[in-house]
Amino acid sequence: MDNEWVDGKVKQRVLLRLGRLDELLASGQLDALMQSLGRFSEKLAVLGAHARGESIATRSARIGPSLIFHRLWQACSIDKVVTSLLKDRRFEFSLERAIFLTVLHRLFAPGSDRAAEKWKDDYALAGVDELSLHHLYRAMAWLGEVLPEDQQAGATPFVPRTNKDLMEEELFARRRDLFSGLDLVFFDTTSIYFQGKGGETIGQRGHSKDHRPDLKQMVVGVVLDQKGNPVCSELWPGNTADVKSLVPVVDRLKMRFRIGAVCIVADRGMISAETLAEVEKREWKYILGVRMRSSREAKAVVGRAGRYAEVHPPSDDPNDPSPLKVKEVRVEDQRRYVVCVKEDQATKDRHDREAVVASLRDALSHGDKSRVGNQGYRKFLRAGGQPFAVDEDKIKQEARYDGKWVLTTNTDLPAREVALKYKQLWMVEEVFRSMKSLLDTRPIYHKCDQTIRGHVFCSFLALLLRKQLEDRLASKDFHLEWADVIRDLDNLVEMEVVIGGKGYVFRGQTSGVAGKVFQACGVALPPTLRTC
Repeated sequence: MDNEWVDGKVKQRVLLRLGRLDELLASGQLDALMQSLGRFSEKLAVLGAHARGESIATRSARIGPSLIFHRLWQACSIDKVVTSLLKDRRFEFSLERAIFLTVLHRLFAPGSDRAAEKWKDDYALAGVDELSLHHLYRAMAWLGEVLPEDQQAGATPFVPRTNKDLMEEELFARRRDLFSGLDLVFFDTTSIYFQGKGGETIGQRGHSKDHRPDLKQMVVGVVLDQKGNPVCSELWPGNTADVKSLVPVVDRLKMRFRIGAVCIVADRGMISAETLAEVEKREWKYILGVRMRSSREAKAVVGRAGRYAEVHPPSDDPNDPSPLKVKEVRVEDQRRYVVCVKEDQATKDRHDREAVVASLRDALSHGDKSRVGNQGYRKFLRAGGQPFAVDEDKIKQEARYDGKWVLTTNTDLPAREVALKYKQLWMVEEVFRSMKSLLDTRPIYHKCDQTIRGHVFCSFLALLLRKQLEDRLASKDFHLEWADVIRDLDNLVEMEVVIGGKGYVFRGQTSGVAGKVFQACGVALPPTLRTC
């Protein structure tokens, strides 16, 4: 039938009569006709062959991870940086692809390089089919390879400069046109313990943040800029104290990243009197947390009278910032302190303390001396002597710190800005929580320091890609859980079948949040059916 416009009306015109429907169905001619027409429609040909059991599956692969993160890999210029550093080197395999595979594995299934080699078989990853385990080891060794002596300027005193340092510096230089410099840098460290020998020199016993002093560990430090972008990382032997790491890291930033003025934001665990003296001698700006209970000046500052200024008022909207107040205190008209108070945290601290003290009083009333050794009870007990009793003065002293933290700074920023800049440091803690999962690669099978450095640096690159994706999602106002992003990308698959000697590739449907991720990254989904 065909429709045509005649005298202002639509009329139907018969083009061809095939016969009565009931007669065609009874004779089987309709099926034969559809089969003949199916030769001109790929979808009908595939569906018809599948119904007859003629399709043969030749492969299936997960495609979501590579489609998204290869685009981000290129957007960050990581491929170009690796290629430029390898211009005078010749490998019989693609070292850039080996690094990409290792980084992608960190994002989706953190584990050892041995696990990455097997993991790749289920994924559509361009250029990795020929890679084997020893290629991944060689790639890690290249990343951690020590540079010649004439390129060691700017190295920290704990470890030499390696190829991974060159990558960090080149990546920063390529995106430097986006901002003038590192006006604000956030620095923090974490420890990663080994279940094996722990390398040649990098594995040492030290203060373990994982509460595993029995195992060797290494210390990982990361610097972030004011937007939360990872700038560089450092790996040190496990016995390197945090307070000794800050000054060398900033020295490296100023020398190798060619930055001018810089303001350091760091937690109180990073700072000792010696470190602070070095920072001030170099005339660096800083916003630093202060140990309230162990610093005599900080104790005096907390108790100093003064009016608090409101930064964020109380609000019933859960999306609003937590209530925050600040007050500025100067000691001897020289050192500047900012006392910060979060009212909701103060309420929590008070309730927690009251619960501990009530439990302690109950234990003492029953003569339960065995529970007095509890760490939570100990600080509220009267020191020395018998019988045990609650120390009321200690309870009052502890109440002075409810919801408070103290900062010291030599900047000219208003007190509220100092507090808000320091709050950004909590972003670093969130990054380290992410990095812990990305670094969950134990047991590490590498024995050499250089391969261990490369292995951990791939986690830094994974962190860089994650931040890129989160920024793109935020720009679209998509607030997605990272676990959902990884799961739904991982579930996007394609399958190849051969029908009558012709190959077809089916793409599965996007599920969950995967569609939004593709939209945010500007990546087009492959067609649901294509020939190959």
